[in-house]
Amino acid sequence: MYELTIKATFSAAHSLRDYEGPCSRLHGHNWVVEVVVSGTELQPNGILMDFTDVKKVTSEALSRLDHTNLNETPPFDKINPTSENLARWLYEYVGGRVNASGLKVTRVNVREAETSCASYFEDNIEGK
Repeated sequence: MYELTIKATFSAAHSLRDYEGPCSRLHGHNWVVEVVVSGTELQPNGILMDFTDVKKVTSEALSRLDHTNLNETPPFDKINPTSENLARWLYEYVGGRVNASGLKVTRVNVREAETSCASYFEDNIEGK
């Protein structure tokens, strides 16, 4: 199995719904996102997938979120804009555009601070 990981950043504000604590108030983060793509076969040139292609799709997704109030930005106007929900949304958005024969987004990590990370992945990678 081969894996590649890209890292991207965006800035956005949010407030957590149904949460008692300071994060229930509007505050911002410089978010760091990691997208992991896995596959079993390399292309003839020895590349699993071009990093640029994964970065492009990830940038498309993040451009919808960058410098926004996530609570007002679909789909987070309806679902709580937690790091966990951001990770799942990015997993589905990027995966829907990157997944191809033999390739799959296998994990998305979202960091709202250097010391905390939420991840989303499906444990059924092979579709078994």
